[in-house]
Amino acid sequence: MTFKKSLVMVAGVLAIAGCGNDNDTSGEEANDGDTVTLDVWAMGEEGNALGSFVEAFENEHDNVEVNVQAIPWGNAHETLLTAVASGNGPDVLQLGTTWVAEFAGAGAFLDLSEYADEYDVISNDDFFEGALDTTVYDDGVYGVPWYVDTRVLFYRTDILEEHGFSEPPQNWEDMLEVSRSLADRGEGMYGYDIDQNDQLVPPIFAWQNGWEFNEEEAEENFSDPAFREAMEYYHTFFNEELVQVTEGVPIEQGFEEGSKPMFSSGPWMVNILRDSAPDIDGDWDVAMLPGSERNASAIGGSHLSVFAETEHVEESLAFITYMSQPETQIEWFKETNALPARQSAWDNEELQQDEKLAVFGDQLEEAVAPPVLNQWENVAQDLLSSLERINRGGADLDEELDDFQQNAARRLN
Repeated sequence: MTFKKSLVMVAGVLAIAGCGNDNDTSGEEANDGDTVTLDVWAMGEEGNALGSFVEAFENEHDNVEVNVQAIPWGNAHETLLTAVASGNGPDVLQLGTTWVAEFAGAGAFLDLSEYADEYDVISNDDFFEGALDTTVYDDGVYGVPWYVDTRVLFYRTDILEEHGFSEPPQNWEDMLEVSRSLADRGEGMYGYDIDQNDQLVPPIFAWQNGWEFNEEEAEENFSDPAFREAMEYYHTFFNEELVQVTEGVPIEQGFEEGSKPMFSSGPWMVNILRDSAPDIDGDWDVAMLPGSERNASAIGGSHLSVFAETEHVEESLAFITYMSQPETQIEWFKETNALPARQSAWDNEELQQDEKLAVFGDQLEEAVAPPVLNQWENVAQDLLSSLERINRGGADLDEELDDFQQNAARRLN
């Protein structure tokens, strides 16, 4: 997601509206026995898919009526800003993992760590570690993982086998060897495809090389040899023309035609390829991303959070608890193809029998969460711009990364 406003703006509108909450947030049900109406905001198709789950929850909680509002992702950020400013928001809302720092830092959500003793879904280690990492900001917990996604390697088994590779690349050395061999097939043929607009790709390379971001070190993280080596490795694919520098054909088309026989993407691409490229069914597979020190990928997805102004804490947490149970997450996957955030849900037979989806489960165990920092998205975008100048403009890699580090210092300090 791209933030259109900064944390400063969020804090400003909070100050205008008054961020104190005089409402009763004890979560106790109405004394007169009236039904409690719980307002839930969910984004995009998730909001449209919640109907049957709400009904099942209401059947178990006859004093609670859930009102779901589906909000388009394109409007979600501005809608939430307005809710923060007015204090008139939902009780429960879906929160993209990259929004935690911005809104939690402005006091928009309840710190759920205060309720961890009563609700075992809060900070439960059955969730993937990377998903839990994105719920934490400044020692508080501001969400419960709902669903997750990660990136894996998609590859054409038939094309790799034609060139003597019986299995996908296992490490960085393999990845370069396979990519070079496939790129040598002729004009317009490449070994790999890199989405140059994806902010997660460069950090994934760095994580694969053993790099870890330490918030206390700020911009000094980017002088770490593990980070610099990873950016050099990233650049190699462009310098040797193993990937297409220009946008070219859509990846689905390039993959089907064979001009781009390897790429990384998320679980949504499995069904896209099954539907759009039936002619190559059986000629492609997925594997964990190859790495240097570790086979790391990134973790994304959404959380369920509680709005700070709610009068219904108990009912909100009961709803989040229901949606976070392994059996509910399995049903949610069947309904939406969104991957469960609970590790125990992956023991489900349907998930295990689909070999491609099972790989995503394995990859999630090696998935890393981007830093939960207000300026991280801007830093990541600056890095993409620097890499573009290196890959397309011929800028010196060391000099450009030094400039990037200086820009990061201004953003992070």
